[in-house]
Amino acid sequence: MLNDIKGKIKRIDDYRWLIPVDFKSGMRVPGLIFADEQLLEKAIEDKAFEQVANVAFLPGIVKYSLAMPDIHWGYGLPIGGVAPVRISDGVISPGGVGSDINCGVRLLKSNLTYNEFKPYLQKTIDTIYVNVPCGVGSTGKIRISGKEIDEVLIKGARWSVEHGYGLKEDLNHTEENGTLAGANPDALSKRARERGYEQIGTLGAGNHFLEIQVVDEIFDEAVAQKLGIFKGQITVMIHTGSRGLGYQVCEDYMASMVRVMQKYNINLPDRQLACAPINSPEGKEYLGAMAAAANYAWANRQAITHWVRESFERVLGRSAEELGLKLVYDVAHNIAKFEKHNVDGKEMELLIHRKGATRAFGPGHPVLPQEYRETGQPVIIPGDMGRASYLLVGTEGAMKESFGSTCHGAGRCMSRHEAIRKTHGRRIDEELMNKGIYVRARGRDTLYEEVPEAYKDVSHIVDIVAGAGISKKVARMKPLGVVKG
Repeated sequence: MLNDIKGKIKRIDDYRWLIPVDFKSGMRVPGLIFADEQLLEKAIEDKAFEQVANVAFLPGIVKYSLAMPDIHWGYGLPIGGVAPVRISDGVISPGGVGSDINCGVRLLKSNLTYNEFKPYLQKTIDTIYVNVPCGVGSTGKIRISGKEIDEVLIKGARWSVEHGYGLKEDLNHTEENGTLAGANPDALSKRARERGYEQIGTLGAGNHFLEIQVVDEIFDEAVAQKLGIFKGQITVMIHTGSRGLGYQVCEDYMASMVRVMQKYNINLPDRQLACAPINSPEGKEYLGAMAAAANYAWANRQAITHWVRESFERVLGRSAEELGLKLVYDVAHNIAKFEKHNVDGKEMELLIHRKGATRAFGPGHPVLPQEYRETGQPVIIPGDMGRASYLLVGTEGAMKESFGSTCHGAGRCMSRHEAIRKTHGRRIDEELMNKGIYVRARGRDTLYEEVPEAYKDVSHIVDIVAGAGISKKVARMKPLGVVKG
């Protein structure tokens, strides 16, 4: 079976595989998977490759249905999927965005070295664990009610900064400056709004984490210097999203989109790809709700950043400014955005679905902060809590081939239930401590679910996107301390 399927997929080179349009009758464009043979076989085994083919049925899709090397089975689009569609006749699919809208990651740098910080590590992690609420259903220190939530949904990270949670310069180093245009709070259900009242500034559970790291390898010294990164430096990575509010938005609109497809006579091989025309009332309503949830996620990560800085200040007795705790960048990896791209020599405005994929705009792109125009967009790729994470930058190759997109992380290779079953009885915290990694976790099963072997090796994933030329490696960070929900 595996060889039969591989025989129908065309190998382009060591990093690219093409699913031809005749793979399934009705595909509008080919599928393009960035992977080596080992990762392709994994995508075939869990049938994620078939989802790449199904996405190619979407009305208005252009050039390719894309998948990154961290590809694995998802709802509708595979995790690691990218779907570029025309505005004129294209569609928006909630399954192409994902449940945790604007789940994303940000990287803070410091002027601290490993040797200087090592004595403070455990106390800093303990302080963050108390200062940043985490776990399933966790509630934060910020309380909003009624119409107050509308401001958060419209302003995003800017709302947090205006209320004292962070710095204005943080906004300049956040994708979309932390505010996605077009948010419509009225498009959210009552239940979605209720779930958002008490969760700003909370980490959540699952694969969300907060990690203190050390830069242990530099791959491009010139770019690293421009980004303020050096070997032996202490960094902080924050990975979370729109919490219960975003999940509720996805759930609400997934339920209604199946009926919408019937209305517009859209036929797809998978109901989980349910969608609506971009310019339809239903499409516009979802886009407004999605933008609002995305802004909630940016407000969330911004507030957490503030409490991380406070925690460092409390433990080290120095201000965040003295410690150099500055935001390198914040990227989203579950979102749909209107962008201009070159398609067959013609500039087109497209709606890019990125689900478990990261924007990776190359040097000179006008939306990037001035200080990153020369280097390309910082791309932050988290791994698992036992190995490493990476800082990359976007490339011109990504602009030409992947619609300015790259991978988003290691990608799971084991379900949560399987991970819990296989690690039963082990002391994951002690195993990590033996590697020099101090971990605090709220949920009973979290460490079992998130055990390092439940994920692909992020170094392998990053080597693929770097080899394909859609990202460039800058630095590798190793975990020192981890907070999990």
